[in-house]
Amino acid sequence: MAKNYWGFFLTLGLMFGLSQQALLLSRDYYTAGVVEFRPSSQLSDNLDAYVEIIHSKNASLTDIIVFPESTLNEAGSTTFVPNPEDQINPCLSDPEFSVYEEFLVTLSCAARNSSKYIVINLTEKQKCEDVPEDTRPCALNGLNVFNTNVVFDRQGVVVSRYRKVHLYGEPKNSTYLPETSIFETDFGVTFGHFICFDILFYTPAHQLVDQGVTDFVYPAMWFSQLPFLTAVQIQLGWSYANDVNLLAAGASDPSVGNSGSGIYQGRSGSMKRVMRQEMGERTVYVARVPKYKSRGRRMRRDLGRQSATSSSFNIKRDYLENFSSEELPLESGKSGNLSKILCHGGFCCHFDVAWRSLGSQMGNQSYYSYRLGIFDGWRNEKRLDVNYVRNCGLFACRGDSIDDCGQLMVDLRQPEVTFSRLEIRVTYPHSREFLLFPNTLLDNLLPLEPKQFEWSQQQTAEESHQVRFALRPSQEVSHLLTFAIYGNYYYNDCTFGVGTAEEQLACGYSHPKVY
Repeated sequence: MAKNYWGFFLTLGLMFGLSQQALLLSRDYYTAGVVEFRPSSQLSDNLDAYVEIIHSKNASLTDIIVFPESTLNEAGSTTFVPNPEDQINPCLSDPEFSVYEEFLVTLSCAARNSSKYIVINLTEKQKCEDVPEDTRPCALNGLNVFNTNVVFDRQGVVVSRYRKVHLYGEPKNSTYLPETSIFETDFGVTFGHFICFDILFYTPAHQLVDQGVTDFVYPAMWFSQLPFLTAVQIQLGWSYANDVNLLAAGASDPSVGNSGSGIYQGRSGSMKRVMRQEMGERTVYVARVPKYKSRGRRMRRDLGRQSATSSSFNIKRDYLENFSSEELPLESGKSGNLSKILCHGGFCCHFDVAWRSLGSQMGNQSYYSYRLGIFDGWRNEKRLDVNYVRNCGLFACRGDSIDDCGQLMVDLRQPEVTFSRLEIRVTYPHSREFLLFPNTLLDNLLPLEPKQFEWSQQQTAEESHQVRFALRPSQEVSHLLTFAIYGNYYYNDCTFGVGTAEEQLACGYSHPKVY
């Protein structure tokens, strides 16, 4: 009799599991959480906060939660990570024989207990001898150290691992060959993933788009730069241009230039977004994300209102002195318009701009001035992988020199100008691997949304690309820092013949970093 009862309950449990699986697959959305996280130097403090967030009320309905880059452990507390092919569950490993650090086990158990997909980023160690084909020098302790994403499924099994390709000056190793990683979920969505600086390169981020992946998880510790490379600005632009869902989780410490998280729905724009300016936080932002095949459905967007404010955000500046530029002729109490073609070498952009004054204090150093600018060349930060950009846009300045541009006002006041027309037209040369995207920013460090602008991109018979980017006719915008087209050319394999011989030798990731 007891056996019959056990058989009945086993059958009942199996039927319930199958019905739950069918329900997850039939839904036209999934519920995602991205974590904006202020790290501390204590692993135990970070770990406790991770687990608290996973089990929090705000996260209770999520199918997947993404944590940011480099906010869990440091080089002194590295761990081995299972090969996803082995389908190992650290939570169920025998503690006596486990090679995995306790924090990895704890998070595996948190995923299992909460029945969620959990994406974390950590500092991983691997024995050099485990990759015999890699003949590069190894550290004296025999270990490689990687910046690594780890994905747990609802049972706590490690189902995916990705090691960062494009390091941002970190004292870590690159893999012998660049990796691409995807994972499938029980709610019918396949995700690709990459990390922070990777977003500006073809491999692996854009490569996965070209392979048909439509949903991405993206842990980051982004160091924002004005006027084109602040965190949410880049996240929205990348998601929009590729028309993919992006779950971006950012480290949160504005005092060192870190913040920026969001959930983005391709051409429909942001579902959630945050850019902390004063203090970091530890918060999960949740949204129902339409599955790519169900994009026609409108989901609730709760972007909130983040006002312009004086900022203690420690923000970096792009290399604007390399731009060809011209100051916009703003005059106090007057409206104006300008139609202008600017060129940098053989690359030219056509600007149409109209504005009106909101006050009588033009020229006062408490208000922004503006420049039109254009650049065609290598963006080459020291000791970093480089890329080739073709940018043209309008950007704000604190004075009348190009050296005053790309900086925030210390004492931000009400704007003195509003733009009633902004339009940029440009013909971009074709390339085998490149990405063009709208690039905007307000002084609250958040971008314009797609409902506020128009974007068109057409390929000509000569295989060039004609791009038009403009404010919608019904829109006016003040508090503006950037309105631009960002042209990201992935000249990473040195086959395009662009630039000097020295610049071509510098490109790509053909010279791996070893520490």
